Order: sequence, then structure tokens, then C-alpha cells
Amino acid sequence: MKKEFDFKPIDAEGEATLKTIALANHLNSWMYDTIKPFSKGKILEIGSGVGNISEYFIDDEATIMLTDIRESYCQALGKKFKNRKTLLGIETMNLVDDDFDAKFIRHFNSYDTVFALNVVEHIFDDQLAIANCYKLLKPGGHLIILVPAYQTLYNDFDKELEHYRRYSEDKLGKLFLSNNFAILHKQYFNAAGIVGWFVSGKLQHHKTIPSGQIKIYNRLVGLFRLFDRLIYNSFGLSIITVGQK
Repeated sequence: MKKEFDFKPIDAEGEATLKTIALANHLNSWMYDTIKPFSKGKILEIGSGVGNISEYFIDDEATIMLTDIRESYCQALGKKFKNRKTLLGIETMNLVDDDFDAKFIRHFNSYDTVFALNVVEHIFDDQLAIANCYKLLKPGGHLIILVPAYQTLYNDFDKELEHYRRYSEDKLGKLFLSNNFAILHKQYFNAAGIVGWFVSGKLQHHKTIPSGQIKIYNRLVGLFRLFDRLIYNSFGLSIITVGQK
């Protein structure tokens, strides 16, 4: 088994990647549009980062709480979303904190929706992470998880971003079921992204996503969204699963 990565209070590689992804507004919009139908009521985001997806919820005046494991990101989020009326707050939260129950009990049974996009693959004990998400939700609440797909695609990007694993649809589904969630929806997402991830990370051995490539990709998102519909989301670079408490 892989050993646990040392925690980095300042994650230079991760921040560079998030800032590059911020350039892909059409991709971020597509991701938001995909999870929005399952997002309801009072919302908690795990791993808000620099707010690439948070921004869409806040612009739509969703009642939302933002969290991240790194204080530096929480400070940046505070500056970015200062005085937004439906923002409940911004808090440093580690889903697998040894004292999770004591530190975050005030959040238990509080949210209609909890979502974590590209977060769980960074967590060594993903079972505990999902179990703690369960505690945050009201009965009937929704958990939305997006993670990278296919372990065979694991490459230098994944290593640099400290991903422990990539997932199959079945593996992610079992993670939900073992934590008492009923699965409402599951799909793959962004089939066209597989080519870019493989070429850049596996063949060219890039350690961060080149901004030039993401800009080109962003211009073509309309076509890629259509392709996903044509293949009925049967494969993709990522997997999305929605569970109900």
C-alpha cells in the first residue's frame, strides 16, 4: 500500500493546477451544470480551493458554506467572495481530522447537499472521508463526489498532485454503499479529456497541466459536451456519483 503523503500547508503544484483550471471557464461551467440538478437547499463544499466551482453556486445565490483543508485557500476565498449575501461562511476543514467529531459537530445533520469535486482521491482513508460526509448531511441529503477515473491513466500529473488512486464506477459505488448511502445517480464525465491527460501526463511527462493546452480544450468544450451525450456518459476522465443519506 502507498504510504500517506506528508501534508503541505502551501501546495504550490496544486495551486498552479487550480489557477490553470480557472482559465477553463467552459469546463467549469459544464461541471457545475452536471451537478446542479442534484444540489439542493443548504450546501457545503468540501475542498473549495480557489473557488472555481464555488463561484457558480454563489452567483446563483445558493446558500453555501465553503471549506478547504488549507488556510491559504480559505483566506483567498474570503477575499474573492467578501460580502456575498448567501455565503454562510468559510472554514478550514479536514475530512479525516483525528478530532473531526469534536471540531465539526456543529455542522452535523446540517446540510441538504455536500459535494467534493476532485478531493477524495487526495485522501488516504477514503472510507473515513465518506463516513464523515454522511455525518454532515441531513436525512435525505445528497452527497456528490467527482473523482478521476481509471487507474490505468495514473501518471505524472497524479503523482505531482498527490493522488492516491483513480477510481472505477464500481469502486466508487461500493464506497457509497459501504457508508449507508443509496445511490441516486452515477456517470462518467469528460470523455475527450482522456486523450489530453494521457498525452500530457503519460507521454510528455508534464507535472502540471500546460495553460496553452487547457485554453485550446476550453474552446472545444461545446463539442466535448455533445460527445458525452452521444456516448451516454459511458466513459470519461472522471466519475460522478450522487448518494442519498
